Amino acid sequence: MPSVRYYDWIAHFGRRTPGKIAAIDLASDRRLSYAEFDARISRLATHLRDKLGVKRGDRVAVLALNTTDTLEVQFACGRLGAVFLPLNTRLTVPELQFIVGDASPTVMIHDTDLAEVALTVAKLCNISSALLFGPGGSYEAAITASKPLERFENITHDDISTIMYTSGTTGQPKGAIITHGMTFWNCVNLGGPAYVSPSTVLLTVLPLFHTGGLNCYTNPVLHAGGTVLIMRAFDPGLALQLISDPAYGITQFFGVPSIYQFMAQHPSFATADFSRLVIGGVGGAPMPVPLLKVWEERGVALQQGYGMTETSPAVLALDREDAARKAGSSGKPVLHTEVRIVRPDGTDADVGELGELWVKGPNVTPGYWNRPDANQSSFTDGWLHTGDATRVDEEGFYYIVDRWKDMYISGGENVYPAEVESVLHQLTAIAEAAVIGIPDQQWGEVGMAIVAVKPGHTLTSAEIHAHCAANLARFKCPRLIEFVDALPRNATGKIHKPTLRRQFNAPTATDKLAS
Repeated sequence: MPSVRYYDWIAHFGRRTPGKIAAIDLASDRRLSYAEFDARISRLATHLRDKLGVKRGDRVAVLALNTTDTLEVQFACGRLGAVFLPLNTRLTVPELQFIVGDASPTVMIHDTDLAEVALTVAKLCNISSALLFGPGGSYEAAITASKPLERFENITHDDISTIMYTSGTTGQPKGAIITHGMTFWNCVNLGGPAYVSPSTVLLTVLPLFHTGGLNCYTNPVLHAGGTVLIMRAFDPGLALQLISDPAYGITQFFGVPSIYQFMAQHPSFATADFSRLVIGGVGGAPMPVPLLKVWEERGVALQQGYGMTETSPAVLALDREDAARKAGSSGKPVLHTEVRIVRPDGTDADVGELGELWVKGPNVTPGYWNRPDANQSSFTDGWLHTGDATRVDEEGFYYIVDRWKDMYISGGENVYPAEVESVLHQLTAIAEAAVIGIPDQQWGEVGMAIVAVKPGHTLTSAEIHAHCAANLARFKCPRLIEFVDALPRNATGKIHKPTLRRQFNAPTATDKLAS
């Protein structure tokens, strides 16, 4: 059976509702109708193909703070059959060098703020072509000088749309392959629970390099022919001001828990007008129930959900009507996906029993870029192992309790201790080191590094912090440093993290269930 064809949403609405506003770039106050958006994407695609040699399957990297230009690159890649490669703006040069070296993009597109990092990485990875976003930049000049693309590449839902890198449990990031079909099915899966329609006006504050910013709910809103407002970098006061402003008419919003916490702590929160807000979605990390109650008191029942980069991302969603009654739940499976809760022996867990969440469906990645090892270990008969400890109640509502693996979530960003530990071990004074996530009121969790120093050496917390800051994104850097004589190990000689968690009051899944 032939695969479903991929169709370009912007081109469609460029014909159907050409004068309607598709996207607003808040930093520059640039407003693009669907016809204007379509025309810019078309001319960009021509430049990428004819001037920079981008062809089907080539990767196109973007390193930039949020801008509507990033969305143009995404759709231009789709028209060429090229692969969109959004890069995390918080990463350091060594971290980006690994990702860019692994994905081997043909072009590096960047903004002024990140130009030095982008061009350094491009040089290290032998990328000869670059474009600069912004007024007077080569990106705008390229669009102005190019003709509209005369023909779209013939691609299907099975073709790769995007490679989105997630931190790796073995110390190196993995590139999750995102197909055009995955993005489409996410639009369908989230459209209903998030009440997305042509009249939707979304404020996007999460970074567009993240699946949360790109797909909750930016792509679904564009798929429906609605309007997206893109904030360059999250500002809680500005977000409250925009949501309160009837001239914008914002109806949908999505954030990780820390976003909602920062907004709730802002002086403007008490007087903000949320009357036009249809949905306030939350995901990326467990939402503290007290914070849910704070928003509920202001008339906003935050809709929790669960997903992963590898699932495009929606897996579970809590309906608006159940938000208060089932506070703490991530809801029920979205329409076009299947889930199981599986015991360690591979059998299905009972109601109320803790197990690992497995996911299957057209929204699930076909695998990881250049990582056959990860593909083999992450799937069983088409089921993706999420690594998340989960239970389901008697009404069918799912609760994400903890991670099976050591990964913790800080401010909505996944942090894998192995990656941080490998950087710590670059310090010659360190004999051994382990990183765990511990609870934090502001960020959900932060990292704690437990370090043993070699005999005859000295090392201070300040030196460790400085080394991490130079080699890791800020959210990965341990906030706390503890020095010990030696780390606990099990019978096979591996560092025993459950002992460390008990010692430093970092609860495990079992501890949480027991309490």
